[in-house]
Amino acid sequence: MQTRTRVLTGTALALALGAGTFGAVSASASASTAPTARAESAPAPAAPAKDKNFTTSTHLTIDAASRAAQAALAAAEKEGQKVTVAVVDRSGNTLVTLRGDGAGPQSYESAQRKAFTAVSWNAPTSVLAGRLAQAPNLKDIPGTLFLAGGAPVQASGAPVAGIGVAGAPSGDLDEKFAKAGVDSLAK
Repeated sequence: MQTRTRVLTGTALALALGAGTFGAVSASASASTAPTARAESAPAPAAPAKDKNFTTSTHLTIDAASRAAQAALAAAEKEGQKVTVAVVDRSGNTLVTLRGDGAGPQSYESAQRKAFTAVSWNAPTSVLAGRLAQAPNLKDIPGTLFLAGGAPVQASGAPVAGIGVAGAPSGDLDEKFAKAGVDSLAK
């Protein structure tokens, strides 16, 4: 009886392994015929005009983000300021960060957080800093920094990116340089 139990157990085990292998091969075969994700540079397929299940969004190109960051950094250097400039996309993901010669180590994170805050609220961070008096818990939102120095980049009034500058002796200067980056995109 013991031999019979071993044979049945071994057969059941072999069947289970075989089924698992077949399932893995089958899943692999169907995965290779599934559509693959498109690169961001490839044009997305057009959604039907009347289909309300889709929306179109505008993104800042890496070339435009780089030019804006360079313009902001150049504006700061022209005034002898040592700053870091960050450009983030609509979701707050960093596109470009330039740390100018001599910029302080704290300026890197501050610039990114100012850029994220500006794009999140579609407003300059100097304006948002004033709102803290009415809603002090805003400062508790992760990744934000309610200090002057961030400016939103807009397309048709909607935020598509944010530029943050940190390291100058005042937030007003930081924001002036961030605005120079935004303005460079209109050229």
